[in-house]
Amino acid sequence: MLLSVLDQSAVVTGRPADASIRESLALARHAEALGYHRYWLAEHHNTAAIAGSAPEILIAAIAATTTRIRVGSAGVMLPHYSSLKVAEQFRVLEAIAPGRIDLGLGRAPGGDGLTAHALNPNAAVAAGHFPAQVRDLLAWVAGEKLAETHPFRDVLAMPTGAGAPEVWMLGSSDYGAQVAAHFGLPYCFAHFITDGQGAAEALDLYRAQYRPSARHPAPWGAICVWALAADTQAEAERQFSSRALWRLGRDRGVYAPLPSPEEAATYPYSEAELVHIERLKRTAIFGTAPQVAARLRALAESVGAKEVAVLTATHDPAARRRSYELLAGEFVLSWEERAEIAAG
Repeated sequence: MLLSVLDQSAVVTGRPADASIRESLALARHAEALGYHRYWLAEHHNTAAIAGSAPEILIAAIAATTTRIRVGSAGVMLPHYSSLKVAEQFRVLEAIAPGRIDLGLGRAPGGDGLTAHALNPNAAVAAGHFPAQVRDLLAWVAGEKLAETHPFRDVLAMPTGAGAPEVWMLGSSDYGAQVAAHFGLPYCFAHFITDGQGAAEALDLYRAQYRPSARHPAPWGAICVWALAADTQAEAERQFSSRALWRLGRDRGVYAPLPSPEEAATYPYSEAELVHIERLKRTAIFGTAPQVAARLRALAESVGAKEVAVLTATHDPAARRRSYELLAGEFVLSWEERAEIAAG
């Protein structure tokens, strides 16, 4: 099983949002040193909880300051943009770091409806044409021309070159699984959004409907999971308290900065909130490294995933780095071993 990282550049209380971007740059270099396979950046807009609004810019900065780890988006929300512009951006990224760029695509708005309209006044219409957008993007990002009958047949995405980014489809429902299967793309299910609901069904559907492509003759399914490891169970509980309090707000539609464990400890929880947190704790993946690793392996096996991308958010950057260090120690793979797994 391959182990990768998803980073949303979470905003935390007491520090400015732009600090989260710099923490992402530092964590990416740390993840490469630890031997993680990929480092993916998310796209969210107009939320006080997440600073990662432009993954393509972060990818460029990280790709230029790393040497081996794959770097990519999870994802670019395609209905906001022109397929040609996204293809051009990622062909430039491929020129910066040949053979290391992933282009993960999503259809969700990554924010509220008003913000989606501000990004693209035609976003609602574009979402309905998502498969056609993907079709065009796949040709352009591969440096190919579109179909003879296409009005943009003579348009090429620059710069040209021998390589091309690896395109992924992301999703939290059956829809993304079906699009990935249709185009013969690797697929990653957003387990952290649904708390696992629908993961097995989506990945089964993906494999059942998969149409082999030149680059991906066989399906490649992955899941993205929120997980946290600490040196002790008590410390894991303390760090998770931030996540639990944040989730109370998220489940009410409030997307606020991540609170500290100290703030979580002094929060006046109601009885209903305490019951809700206990439900969260029963399904959340946190604990010591062996505990978390065992649950990640079991989860991957249960849904047939060949790769797990771990999303970890803590108020203290050192606690997040430590979590990734501990998990890396449980999934020790050489670059050669990872290449062999990735090759199928």
